[in-house]
Amino acid sequence: MSRTFGGQSFVVVLYAVIVALTGLVGAVLGAFGPDDLTPVALLGVLELQPTALGLAVYGVVTVGLALGLPLALVVYVSRWDDATAGKAEE
Repeated sequence: MSRTFGGQSFVVVLYAVIVALTGLVGAVLGAFGPDDLTPVALLGVLELQPTALGLAVYGVVTVGLALGLPLALVVYVSRWDDATAGKAEE
């Protein structure tokens, strides 16, 4: 059976690309950004210094959670809805 690239696979790959780009931008900002950047608080708990690694981690975690939690919810609801629709057709 031939599989096409679409639907859920596309969304997951797009999510991964966006999160990776966020990490790359954070690393570039940390490496080449202004010298007077202030530390950032990751989820209000962990203070990260504005270095390339610190800003990359901050970007990946915050964007990953901000996009990943709704994405996980949509995947869960769509599977639940598909299972419910399958039972109704029987």
